[in-house]
Amino acid sequence: MPSTPTGLHHVTAIATDPQRNVDFYRTALGLRLVKRTVNFDAPDTYHLCFGGESGQPGTLITFFPWPNAPRGRRGAGQTTSVAFSVPQHSLGWWQRHLDGLDVETGSPSARSEEEALRVTDPDGLLIELVGHPWADSRGPWENGTIPPEYAIRGLHSVTVTEIGHEHTAELLTGTLGFRLVEEDGSRFRFAAAGEGSGAMVDVRCSPEAPLGVVAAGTVHHIAWRSADDAEQRQWREVLLDSGVDVTPVLDRHYFRSIYFREPGGVLFEIATDPPGFTVDEPLPELGTALKLPPWLEPSRAEIERSLPALRVPGPDEEITFTPPPAEETP
Repeated sequence: MPSTPTGLHHVTAIATDPQRNVDFYRTALGLRLVKRTVNFDAPDTYHLCFGGESGQPGTLITFFPWPNAPRGRRGAGQTTSVAFSVPQHSLGWWQRHLDGLDVETGSPSARSEEEALRVTDPDGLLIELVGHPWADSRGPWENGTIPPEYAIRGLHSVTVTEIGHEHTAELLTGTLGFRLVEEDGSRFRFAAAGEGSGAMVDVRCSPEAPLGVVAAGTVHHIAWRSADDAEQRQWREVLLDSGVDVTPVLDRHYFRSIYFREPGGVLFEIATDPPGFTVDEPLPELGTALKLPPWLEPSRAEIERSLPALRVPGPDEEITFTPPPAEETP
């Protein structure tokens, strides 16, 4: 039996305008653009990766910007929110900062021993900034737009919404080795081996929720960490032996991936920690140029013609955001 995943590797979501996506996550949230590449399965689409200084697993949120994508709808069978860890004292600062950029926020709300500020990105994706009473050992990216004492440390957790939670719980605990660590009404929190920030998934049971529509402003998939290729291969065998339909190992250049759907329909991935984003770009230059895997390099000229121009805003550049469009209705 392979070791239980230590936590989240990354979350991948769908956006529309790639420039607005960079403006928001790089400038408003202060994450580093650690890789600008393409969707390897659809190379006329960017794949933009944001995270900590080196794009280390557990700090990453990535996007496929599809300019003409309709607005999706949060609902059952989806990851309905993505939470980042911030220092406990920082939520008031974050609310003032985001309000000043015309970013849609709620008021900080308590959940368990934590306090969370809900933020809606320009495409409607629900982001939570979670301050909590225990220390997060992950340091901030110190060269970003956010003062280090307030800056995001990495992923905190994800929330998955299901019509019923039992079968998802069985996969998490019985197959993947997670532990149920908290139950609060219709919300069930499961922890991976790492526990704490970056290692949790909340399963929210909502029998009346409409089915989610995957499009702009929704999560495409969530990825869990595997230490190396050997451990990932073991996980693939465990999943197959459990009757789970899992893909072959796919080479994503910066990591290897296997994909499968949990019983409620959410797309899961198990991704290897190595080799990481410095495999084709030195640390100081991460995210500064379009990088392609070797098998797409022969098509670089055609790919570059198909992609819109993209620039990283300067630290003092003034940016505001319009409210996201309405959700897709049934």
